[in-house]
Amino acid sequence: MNRFRLPNHLLVEEGIFSRIPDVMADVMPDLGKKKTILVTEENLVNIFGKVLDEIKEDFEDIEMYLIKVANYDNAVALAKYVTMNDIKVVIGFGGGTVLDLAKFAAFVSRTKLISLPTTLSNDSLSSPVAVLGTEGKARKTFKCTIPDSILVDVNLITSAPMRQLLAGVGDTISKYTAISDWKLAQDRGRDHVDDFSCMISKMAFNSVCYNDQKDLKSRDFIKRLTQALVMGGLAMEIAGSSRPSSGSEHLFCHSLEENFGEYVTIPHGIAVAMGTYIAVQFQNRNVDKVIKVIKDYDLPVNPTEWNLTKDIFIKAWQQAPATRADRYTILNEADLSDENLGRMYDEMVRVFA
Repeated sequence: MNRFRLPNHLLVEEGIFSRIPDVMADVMPDLGKKKTILVTEENLVNIFGKVLDEIKEDFEDIEMYLIKVANYDNAVALAKYVTMNDIKVVIGFGGGTVLDLAKFAAFVSRTKLISLPTTLSNDSLSSPVAVLGTEGKARKTFKCTIPDSILVDVNLITSAPMRQLLAGVGDTISKYTAISDWKLAQDRGRDHVDDFSCMISKMAFNSVCYNDQKDLKSRDFIKRLTQALVMGGLAMEIAGSSRPSSGSEHLFCHSLEENFGEYVTIPHGIAVAMGTYIAVQFQNRNVDKVIKVIKDYDLPVNPTEWNLTKDIFIKAWQQAPATRADRYTILNEADLSDENLGRMYDEMVRVFA
């Protein structure tokens, strides 16, 4: 039987960051008295200084830890610092890079973890994996802990740039092709599919794909998107891997980041949405469903909008399988020729012009 953890809290409310010990009193009594470290980055201090001060006011013994680069060495250094200083609670305040580093450090140090996302651009707020830099531009996915609590402040999220919310939608859409890739791997004898985690991942996709509320700044949508991203993270926790949320579309994103990062910078969620549009065609599935949801939310997936040239697009797909060589996807069987990928690039530019 699979063994997995669930967060004690998933709360989406206005101003919730100003009363963290109170809302968590049922599972963490005297939280405000425990030795705590608040992990964030300098630019967030400049943007959300008042919010961070409100958080610190509720803790008697808290210090701020600023990270510069979310890589493996820095995550291990933080874990060592937490352990050596007998810190009991780690709070991650930030986007995906901050939360990934905080998750891994809490996992290594066996410390309680509270996730406070400042954006809903991907499922890092709840996933049991951390993507950290290793050598050079390479990044690797590490198993880690799922947060003990996930608290989302609606007021803070609505102040974020619209494209960060759109990236969260894009990351959720990618479940559509990720699940298909996982099932293909099982058919080829390269993996084993967990039906329950697939169901959770499908629910995440459907909650966004068939959502009538398109006002991305509304409380209802913020709550729905949070739930979808958390469901994606829980699906991974249940599966014991990132397979229900990450397939060939993510390999394309990894390839862009690792091989062409100095030329192209595209938010993770937008890049995987681009990848989903291409991957679903490789899988010979219903591309119209993907086109509809991308257009419903007006996701900026036209590659020319991000200065993604046809040449880089082709090379990124061709080098994508190597970014996670142990992961069998449709890319192991697809036509990755210059001619075919060039045709798909031109079609993508036309469809999303």
